[in-house]
Amino acid sequence: MSATRPQGYSATQIMLHWSVATLVVFQFFINDGIEDAFRGFMRGEGVEADEMAAANVHIIIGMTILVLALWRIALRFSRGVPPAPGNEPPILRKVAEGTHIALYALIVLTPLSGAAAWFLASEAASAAHGVFRALLFILAVLHIIGALVQVFVFKSDALTRMLMTKD
Repeated sequence: MSATRPQGYSATQIMLHWSVATLVVFQFFINDGIEDAFRGFMRGEGVEADEMAAANVHIIIGMTILVLALWRIALRFSRGVPPAPGNEPPILRKVAEGTHIALYALIVLTPLSGAAAWFLASEAASAAHGVFRALLFILAVLHIIGALVQVFVFKSDALTRMLMTKD
């Protein structure tokens, strides 16, 4: 990690944050086709063309999320991140740190488990993917609530610094 912490996120970090967030939200809305296709494969049944197309889109976006997430993590270690806002209680800072670590883990584990489920026809990986997806949803909601609390309760620049670079 960088020896000194940057004052803000880089344009690349901001772009990666919002790209991953947008793609994750999109994935929640287009998962029916891949679920239907996966069930069909596992039962040895045929898969409709529209289900297969939806599955392919879901897979491509999932792999894109994985690549962007790994890039984001690499930047976090190489460039660093700005310090947490100083006006929040220490316990909330710990919750935020834990949430960020878990979110990073889940944006890697969710596509990996999905790929394992699909390409290895693994029910266990599919079950893990479902758990990771649910946890990702819960933590994303918690993350959004935390950002709103930062802005409206603690009056910090937490949201602004993820919208505009200080570079």
